[in-house]
Amino acid sequence: MSRLYVGNLAYETTEADLRAAFSSFGEVVSAKVVSNRRGRTKQFGYVQMADETSAKSAMEALRATQINGRILDIVLEERAGGRSGGRDRAGRRR
Repeated sequence: MSRLYVGNLAYETTEADLRAAFSSFGEVVSAKVVSNRRGRTKQFGYVQMADETSAKSAMEALRATQINGRILDIVLEERAGGRSGGRDRAGRRR
């Protein structure tokens, strides 16, 4: 399974919105919009795809598209011992 970081989300973007956007590229295992303690979105989330090929296809196709008026920032997470691999949201090494 491959996990994608999805940033620059509008406050009104839901997990159903993410699932709908990514499902045309393959099986979406999960879609999560991260919220703070008060329930307000932090404007990013994660989409877990069944396989890396689907995740890469979705990332390339949706990278410059909009959901609810905001252009998506999408990065394929690289797992190294449970960590993000020392990369920032744009995929650059820190």
